[in-house]
Amino acid sequence: MLEINFLPFPILKTQRLQLRQLAANDAEAILSLRSNDEVMKYIPRPYLKSKEDALELISMFDDKIENGIGINWGIYFLDEPEKLIGIIGYYRMKPEHYRAEVGYMIFPKFNGKGIVSEALQKVVEYGFKDMKLHSIEAILDPQNKGSENVLLKNGFIKEAHLLENEYYEGRFLDSMIYSLLNK
Repeated sequence: MLEINFLPFPILKTQRLQLRQLAANDAEAILSLRSNDEVMKYIPRPYLKSKEDALELISMFDDKIENGIGINWGIYFLDEPEKLIGIIGYYRMKPEHYRAEVGYMIFPKFNGKGIVSEALQKVVEYGFKDMKLHSIEAILDPQNKGSENVLLKNGFIKEAHLLENEYYEGRFLDSMIYSLLNK
């Protein structure tokens, strides 16, 4: 079984981006991100309603990092290292299966600029090389074509379409699972 340690926190860099640990000064941006209708359209989770909610989310992320059960990075441009533009991370870990679930969200004004793909490539590299994962999965709403395109562009393949497997706000929702194997 995998033994994962995220301390010290790994800062990842790409050509345009820095992926670093979220901090309390990111709370307003996280609140804005997690209460944005367009961002949350395909994410069956409650909206954040206050800065305190955002600080609690950051604290939950920190606890997961400290306990080696998940890791989330804030996404920032290298030339604007204090301006959060999105979040990416491994939200669910299955160390006994050498597998983790990746997820991401970004402010809509940055959609279509290759930012998620750039961040995802670095996070996948970290997952396979440093975490020693065998597979990475992403679970998405079948209507989320933007996210599906990002995954396909980055070599993920569709594993499953689950029918009405999640109940949220009075409705049953379908999910699709995409995965990438470390070959």
